[in-house]
Amino acid sequence: YTAFFFFADAEAFLMKNAKVNLCLQASPTNGNLLLQDCNPESDFQDWSWQGDSLMNQGTQSCLSVVGADRVQTSLCGSVAYTSWDCSDSLLSPLGSSHGYLVANRKGVALNNVRGLKAQWQDVADRSVCEEKAVEEEQAMFFPAALASTHMYDYAAGNVSLMLGISQEELEELLWFFRREDPSPWDYSMLALSFVAMILGLLLLAINVARNRKRKLHMYREAAQSAKEAELQAKQALMTLQEDSSAEPQKLEAVPQDERSGEVTVQWKDGTVTSLYTERSEEAV
Repeated sequence: YTAFFFFADAEAFLMKNAKVNLCLQASPTNGNLLLQDCNPESDFQDWSWQGDSLMNQGTQSCLSVVGADRVQTSLCGSVAYTSWDCSDSLLSPLGSSHGYLVANRKGVALNNVRGLKAQWQDVADRSVCEEKAVEEEQAMFFPAALASTHMYDYAAGNVSLMLGISQEELEELLWFFRREDPSPWDYSMLALSFVAMILGLLLLAINVARNRKRKLHMYREAAQSAKEAELQAKQALMTLQEDSSAEPQKLEAVPQDERSGEVTVQWKDGTVTSLYTERSEEAV
């Protein structure tokens, strides 16, 4: 049960040749292998590691060696060489000396070449051997969590000692996380996100209203200051005009029959007299 669950959840990946940049595709009819443009949506280009075997997700068959250098897909476990050794992006049949899986004009075959034609990567340009390492790591840890905890008493005991909890509490936690439904948590996060959005919009509206009021207040103060300055300027102009209109009247009060060289004085009561009276020529 554990092995079946692990194989069913094995992560699929594309097998792209580093030389031709084309992906390995299985034929759904005759088991032949083709090199086509990479298409992540095609199940016939999806491969996954099942232990040491490479299984195609579209045909549910494994990459196999059926001759001296011929490679195709066959039922998993039905032929001798369905297991592959992966090292440095190179794929070779496990336990044989047939060479490496190499891309050619017809598709793929076995050859002793170790260049780019024999190197296989995924769409992220990672070696397919890294995908195998990930699957092997998952194979070490997933069965312990999915199968009965009584099969791993020794490992669970070490974990319980490290965490400072008892064996029963550890088993209860394992079963809890296996059965936990993430839907309430997802709905809670969605509701919190909606509330946060509403609060953000409310704060934004308040900030906009305050900025508008502050600008109106500043505009009114500026208009009032301008009006006061204009009023003061008008008052100063009126005072200047009154002073300028009073000076000619005073000048008109001065007698116009003064002779040149004569000094006159205008007194407070309005009378004007000469300061120096010239003697007439007759008196001399």
